[in-house]
Amino acid sequence: MSFALYPLLSTIDAERAHGLTVEMLAAWGAAGAPFAAEPPSLPVMAAGLAFPNPLGLAAGADKDGRAIRGFFGLGFGSVEIGTLTPLPQPGNPKPRLFRLGADRAVINRMGFNNGGLAAALGRASAAQRKGVLGINVGANKDAADRVADYEAGVAAAAPVADYVTINVSSPNTPGLRDLQHGPALTDLLARSAAARGTTPLFLKVAPDLESAQIDGIARAAIDAGIDALIVGNTTVGRPHLRSPNASEQGGLSGAPLAALAAQRLADFRTATGGELPLIAAGGIDSGAEAHARIRAGATLVQLYTGLVYGGPGLPRRILADLAALLARDGFARVADAVGIG
Repeated sequence: MSFALYPLLSTIDAERAHGLTVEMLAAWGAAGAPFAAEPPSLPVMAAGLAFPNPLGLAAGADKDGRAIRGFFGLGFGSVEIGTLTPLPQPGNPKPRLFRLGADRAVINRMGFNNGGLAAALGRASAAQRKGVLGINVGANKDAADRVADYEAGVAAAAPVADYVTINVSSPNTPGLRDLQHGPALTDLLARSAAARGTTPLFLKVAPDLESAQIDGIARAAIDAGIDALIVGNTTVGRPHLRSPNASEQGGLSGAPLAALAAQRLADFRTATGGELPLIAAGGIDSGAEAHARIRAGATLVQLYTGLVYGGPGLPRRILADLAALLARDGFARVADAVGIG
């Protein structure tokens, strides 16, 4: 499967382009996407799982698990599908995905559009992979008991996934982020932990948090036995942006998010005292940025928006550059660089 047509995708509607990209990767994966050997410095152990390398595909890129093998073929050490809800839902009205080309960013207000857990889990079970598969779960917008939706999602996904992520960080489902705090978070984590069996359970949090909220989340996650924190998701904030679509509502991702995401990583590193593996997401689009986040305390990193501008060759470029930077700094493996500053 050739990606020669990939640059043309930037000329059409953003959501349609995304759908075509997933279709291309699904077809490529079905034909046998290559699994390349990893440099010896890149394998990572985290949450009891062996990751071939620290670079993961963030949730949102392949919501319904249609191109798992294809994404692994690009070089990702982990692929996280979802967010998946117990029942299918269409998400928010279109248009809801916007490129900000001048800023190398994206704004989305998708609203957990997906075909439901059952369909995606069937595809995930059948997918061939060389790496770690995460399944990201959420609540239906109209659920009477959102925590029950998470509990059901975790229970259903745990037998299929290598890890399950609870996503309470999306800004596009009204009230969802309220589950990040206080008794609501304690209840959510307790019920989800009871439902996961022995499968590692991750928590994905927003970057739009105050210091007291960060400390509360860190303590609740540690007390509940959460295995890793993903820091974080899109932001509702708006740093200086130049693109015409800058005023669109939704979550901002991409290069302008990098500074905030890096700060939140540092905040959670301090708040957790190194007791939990941290997964950095937000504005990672180069080997240098991945290297910086690892040195700042991330055991793993994830990207999504970077692919929009860096293309399908970006994961391999990041991994090659990361391996070179680790060697330059005298680190034999990723773990030696985590949190070194």
